[in-house]
Amino acid sequence: MRISQLEAIAAQGGGIALWGWGREGRAAYEAIRSRLPALPLTLLCSADEADQARALGDAHLRVETQVTATVLSAYAVIVKSPGISPYGDEAVAAAAQGTRFIGGTALWFAERADPGGTARNTICVTGTKGKSTTTALLAHLLRAGGHVTGLVGNIGLPLLEVLDPPVEPEFWAVELSSYQTGDVAASGTQPHVAVALNIFPEHLDWHGSHERYIADKLTLLTQAAPHVAVLNAADPILSTLSLPGSSVHWFNEPRGWHLREDALYRGDAFVMDTLGLPLPGRHNRSNLCAVLAALEALGLDAVALAPHAASFRPLPNRLQTLGTRDGVTFVNDSISTTPYASLAALDVFRGRRVALLVGGHDRGLPWEEFAAEMRAWAPAAIITMGQNGPRIHDLLRPVAGEAGFSLLAARDLAEAMALGIAALDGEGVLLLSPGAPSFGAYRDYVARGRDFARLAGYDPDSISAIPGLGIA
Repeated sequence: MRISQLEAIAAQGGGIALWGWGREGRAAYEAIRSRLPALPLTLLCSADEADQARALGDAHLRVETQVTATVLSAYAVIVKSPGISPYGDEAVAAAAQGTRFIGGTALWFAERADPGGTARNTICVTGTKGKSTTTALLAHLLRAGGHVTGLVGNIGLPLLEVLDPPVEPEFWAVELSSYQTGDVAASGTQPHVAVALNIFPEHLDWHGSHERYIADKLTLLTQAAPHVAVLNAADPILSTLSLPGSSVHWFNEPRGWHLREDALYRGDAFVMDTLGLPLPGRHNRSNLCAVLAALEALGLDAVALAPHAASFRPLPNRLQTLGTRDGVTFVNDSISTTPYASLAALDVFRGRRVALLVGGHDRGLPWEEFAAEMRAWAPAAIITMGQNGPRIHDLLRPVAGEAGFSLLAARDLAEAMALGIAALDGEGVLLLSPGAPSFGAYRDYVARGRDFARLAGYDPDSISAIPGLGIA
């Protein structure tokens, strides 16, 4: 659906609403107003946000703070923010009455469609973990090759904020969360390339079940029908996909881009060593293979571009080393929101003394596999915290006795850090890789990472900027 179609729907008596007034919601408002300044709109938001919206002085904007199935059903189209699930009871009831829910991602892709229905030179990246670093690395290598590239999407720049860019990029590197992948299909527009890294249980509170999470994640591939799909052959779910409408390029398999120990290969040809790259963890170096496969799918010389990975600047909150004080190295992996991410973070520091901080908002993800892994290899100490901290602690208690690591419980991040520093006794890594969202204690993972930096004695502003965001 293009933005211009909203005017026709309104002219036929169908109401148009925005649901959510965060950054994505404000971007949707500005994009619609840039094309349709007099379109009657209703904003559905919280009472606190309502005052901000009314202060705009928009005579064609009505603000509503009560969101019920009846309220939602009054609108033909609702442009919702990504964090709002379409699977809530009210939204499901409204959809059954004919209300159509779309997101800003759908509007952006529809606006970029060429006459054949393709968003040319868009490279969409998704996956449970690693998608932000992969998208940023993709943009970095494209720019190193002299191509003006937009680094946008879930990584920190809503697509609708670059609806009408001052400079048209040659390529768009677009990170998509599982909240947004379905919007690409809903737009009716084919992405040029879609990259899928991996799939683990995540965001079950939004999707409702693991099965629906997988289905929603795969929508980018199975329904949006990209011209080229770049898939991880080592992922048990992705490796079984059949995509007859797409040309499939595999990575992490011997005929394509893959790693042998720390060496990067293209088929049987050695390309370079990856151990010294600024990509902490084997999983991040493995995702370099995804980037290079995507570059080949665009018709570019990936072998020539690969060495430019050495000048990549790592992203904040992703295995980010802040520094060392009194023998303790502080590592901020606040973006870690699954137990699998915590395991990957621990693997980076295997062989070193580590105090791991885990726990946060409880979305019901299973921690049994994490606990089982701790029997074979565990850090010096694990400190649990947050809403699901007690559940994780109970799972780990018998394991700690067998494996011989210290298991401690904290009320909050500050106490967890103090316990971790004491457990390290002047030597090792204090690793924040919580394996859970931050909601309740913090607004988001960025705020949690900033507080970790502050408590460790570092300037939060200096560690928070995302290098290369936007068009360059």
